[in-house]
Amino acid sequence: MKNRREIRLEDSWKKRLESEFEKTYMTSLRQFLLERKRAGATVYPPGHLIFNAMNSTPFGQVKVVILGQDPYHGPNQAHGLCFSVPDGVALPPSLVNIYREICDDLGGVAPVSGNLQNWAEQGVLLLNAVLTVERSRAGSHQGKGWEHFTDRIVSELNAGRKSLVFMLWGSYAMKKGAVIDRERHLVLTAPHPSPLSAHRGFFGCRHFSKANAWLEQHKLEPIHWL
Repeated sequence: MKNRREIRLEDSWKKRLESEFEKTYMTSLRQFLLERKRAGATVYPPGHLIFNAMNSTPFGQVKVVILGQDPYHGPNQAHGLCFSVPDGVALPPSLVNIYREICDDLGGVAPVSGNLQNWAEQGVLLLNAVLTVERSRAGSHQGKGWEHFTDRIVSELNAGRKSLVFMLWGSYAMKKGAVIDRERHLVLTAPHPSPLSAHRGFFGCRHFSKANAWLEQHKLEPIHWL
């Protein structure tokens, strides 16, 4: 994120978000990231993957939006898609629970891999509210400006698209999704899939079958979740 011309952002998103890169908060965020790296901090995900969610799912191809909070903070985990990890990386507990709910909801066997790139390419925008984090420091880049940027993404989708499915898991995601027009889009809410809260209602929420039913109702291809 060196300057506006060098932003590695898919064209349909760049067109809608370009003005954000000129705003004061983004200038401050850019400076913060540079200072942390100069201080020796390890920042995840790698720079070329910060905007992976948008680069993998162009604006006009979005069908489902899943909102996460911030990237995984362990080595080799974060690659710019919320809840997802690259092939060969152990499944995080929340993703284990997501797979469990999909299997209970739709039937099938959970994948060995936690890489959700296939979802992204089918139209599932896997968006974290905060797009960077430091190694072993969960939430370390919250409140630095990313939330403004991702609020703009949610706003653009809310106003510029119709009949999307928003999956909001946990109070943080629900708050961020409060602006979504419930008459224009399907909004599904549940507790977070974390082991701390999944038993409070994430298990049994059946969001995946509900999402596919909505998509089919609106003449759209359902998502192959497994």
